[in-house]
Amino acid sequence: MDPFTQHGDVVIGGIFLVYSGYDFSQPSFLDWPQPVSCTGFHIRYYRDVLGLIFAVNEVNDSPDLLPNVTVGFSLVHSCMSELRAIGGAMSLMSGAGDPVPCYDCRTTSMMVGIVGDMASALSLPIARILGVHSYPQISHGASSSALSDKVNFPSFFRTVSNNIFQNIALSQLIVRFGWTWVGMVIVDNDVGEQGGRVIRAEVEKSGSCVAFAEKIHLSYSKTQVLRVVEVIRGSSANIIILHSTEAHVKSLLEAMYDEGVTGKIFISSASFTITPGLFSKKAWKVLNGTIGLMPNTGQMLGFETFLRSLRPSLYHTHPFIKPFWEATFNCTWTDREIVKTPTDPGAPGPLCTQDEDLKVMVPSIFETFDLSYTYHAYLSVYAYAHALHALLQCPSGRNHQSCDNISKIRPWKVLQSLKKTPFWVQSGDVKTFDANGDVSASYDIVTIQILSGHFRLVTVGSFTPGDTSGHKIVINSSQILWNEKFSQVPESVCSRRCGHGFRRITRLGQPPCCFDCVPCSPGEISNRTDAVECFRCPQDQWSNEDRNRCVPKIIEFLSYEEPLGHILVLIASMFAFLALCILVTFIKFKDTPVIKATNRELSYILLTSLVLCFLCCLVFIGQPSKFTCLLRQTFFSVVFSISISSVLAKTIMVILAFKATRLNSPLRKWLGPRIPRYVVGLCSGLQIIICSVWLHKSPPFPALNTENHKIIFECNEGHKLFFYMALGFMGFLAMISFFVAFLARNLPGTYNEAKVITFSMLIFCCVWITFIPAYLSTSGKYTVAVQVFAILASSAGLLSGIFLPKCYIILLRPERNRRECLGSNTSFGQIYPSQAQPKFCRKPPNSSQLKGLLDFTMLDSFVVKEDKLLPETFLAAEFLVTSMRMRTALIENIPLPVRMLLVPAELWSTGCLLEGMQWVTGGNRTGRMR
Repeated sequence: MDPFTQHGDVVIGGIFLVYSGYDFSQPSFLDWPQPVSCTGFHIRYYRDVLGLIFAVNEVNDSPDLLPNVTVGFSLVHSCMSELRAIGGAMSLMSGAGDPVPCYDCRTTSMMVGIVGDMASALSLPIARILGVHSYPQISHGASSSALSDKVNFPSFFRTVSNNIFQNIALSQLIVRFGWTWVGMVIVDNDVGEQGGRVIRAEVEKSGSCVAFAEKIHLSYSKTQVLRVVEVIRGSSANIIILHSTEAHVKSLLEAMYDEGVTGKIFISSASFTITPGLFSKKAWKVLNGTIGLMPNTGQMLGFETFLRSLRPSLYHTHPFIKPFWEATFNCTWTDREIVKTPTDPGAPGPLCTQDEDLKVMVPSIFETFDLSYTYHAYLSVYAYAHALHALLQCPSGRNHQSCDNISKIRPWKVLQSLKKTPFWVQSGDVKTFDANGDVSASYDIVTIQILSGHFRLVTVGSFTPGDTSGHKIVINSSQILWNEKFSQVPESVCSRRCGHGFRRITRLGQPPCCFDCVPCSPGEISNRTDAVECFRCPQDQWSNEDRNRCVPKIIEFLSYEEPLGHILVLIASMFAFLALCILVTFIKFKDTPVIKATNRELSYILLTSLVLCFLCCLVFIGQPSKFTCLLRQTFFSVVFSISISSVLAKTIMVILAFKATRLNSPLRKWLGPRIPRYVVGLCSGLQIIICSVWLHKSPPFPALNTENHKIIFECNEGHKLFFYMALGFMGFLAMISFFVAFLARNLPGTYNEAKVITFSMLIFCCVWITFIPAYLSTSGKYTVAVQVFAILASSAGLLSGIFLPKCYIILLRPERNRRECLGSNTSFGQIYPSQAQPKFCRKPPNSSQLKGLLDFTMLDSFVVKEDKLLPETFLAAEFLVTSMRMRTALIENIPLPVRMLLVPAELWSTGCLLEGMQWVTGGNRTGRMR
């Protein structure tokens, strides 16, 4: 491994790629192992070598920098091989052709330091060796953050930025375009492993996820490369981060083109040098639209003129000139050093001459539009030059004999001088190495554009590292031309973003970027994209339909102005008016047999309470106030208790009347007007006591309920115990009334109301039983509406079941409102007479019914005259119990004309006239008088 050397007073070593690959022959163990052979001369890498030579020439020509000192160089090429890089470093240190560790065979000039290598993977092993010997090393392209460790790499410097900032730039670039699902392809070596972990951590820190992370290397077989291609094809990620030097991914790009995987966008790190000369047309087709980071470069004044001056005759002073000429002009050299005319017909191609014109080809061949890495190699030479210049300067007041001269320069002295000496180039950019050997640098954001088969590298933005306050990224998206698959910014997500009003739920067993979008719960909102959680609205606000903002809640109560309020008010008013009309009718026809047979006093109380029941519904409608809240449940509970207790009193009197028909019956003492009055008063009084305690201990009050999507203006019932006690007491009375009426439904008698009371109470109980689940399952104004409906329905059931049949007879069938007709078996529940019956009355009563008919007639003829009407006018037995003047024999107290009218029909038949007369005169059926 012979370096190319240009001698000087001091020598700067250089390790460059120059070649893009190598061949490593497998050992046969029969011969000596063959060294690594380099392949694929690359002009873009060779430009870095020329940048070093150009800088050395500028330093030697400068009158101010290192005057009277000639700087030489010694160069080797590594061609992507760690073995060659290590061997080249040891060869440069020893000064011999072959690597000789720990020996310096130079006699004329001193090696002050080394420039290179560009790749981090190659710089790492070199830095370990040079650090042991305190040899300074300045890399013009290695960006691995591991090289900033001054414990392991004490003599390493670089003129490019640490890739920590590169990783931040990549993550910000991904965030800028909204990509959350990306793949990664990294080089299979230590640098790729370390850099890949750092990039992945930074990407995930920014909120994105890595779909896959595959490795690649130029030594991979075709099978290994195709496996990576299949992983890329099968992934839904459209964006792939490329963290590798370009030589390692060349085979992968060509395989992707061959397999039809061309719809991906690559985001390349600064390790990937974008150079047209390395890749084939297939690779460029895949790379079309790639966005990459490139170290920011400065100006190299006169460099393009220097490149135009290259000639093959300068091969003694310019290394690799002949391979360069062959690659540029596609010609070959013979074994002679320079052939002026192509006279060798056996050559594999046209022979090279010195007549080829390089001048017009310089911009395209050397890609002078992008001097990245070449400028940094150029900068490295100036760093050594200023460090040497500082060492050779003798401060004022110091003995010149004690100052360093060129013969006393040693690498470790140069190392110390590099740490503290600023340096600059002719364009004026001043740089300084920090404590980690890094320089502050920015990145250019570039994009690859392939238009009509021509390559263009367009700078579309920049990234400037900042302090802890943040970093600045600037990009012009309109200048980016994506590949043919995408006409606009491509989308690369595992799950589409959740819009406003939704939140993310990560799928089980998948990365955080793979999620499902679920709508926010009622009362919660999310007003940003991809919200992790929803936020609850304030108490006086509620989420809108889209769940993206909070809106003021609507105050809701059962109002008179709304249609539901109109309907309920109308129904309540109609039923109250109907009940009032029935009450007026009963008062007007109070002396008719039908009215007298229904216990007028209880009927008046029941009708009055029903009118109040209908009217109490109006208290439930309208905006709640302190007065209406106090009145609602208490007024309703009291008037309903009066209604139910009246029905209960009616039912009790029916049973007692039919059970106390005998003179010696012990139940006779309970007959009279006191019992119904006591029942109504006691039941109503108990309810009044419950309501009074309720109003005293925990009175209802108006309140705003903000628990749901509306502010419900309602009456808080206070302690629920009193509310349920009042309802429970009414339910208890209703069940007792229903049970008693049901037992009395089959009692005989024309005026037995038990059947209609049973039917009415059945309606009442059904309404309030269905009210309970309906009341508990509704909210807001509908809860009030349910209670109002229950009040109306149950009250209407009592009104229609008990009083409408009687009104039918009174108003529409007055001919049936006669004493003769009331002596039949027809009850008030059977208001439509059979067509087989006579027009007015049915057949006379039989002997078993005679007693009831007799008692009724006696009551109507005597008690009315005495103005002592009893509660149950349809049973004369009550009169016998209550009237002190009727304790004597029943027949003796009946007037004679009445007796003649009451003789049973069967006694007036043929052969029974005498027996009938005896009955009238007071005798029994056998002719004996009582």
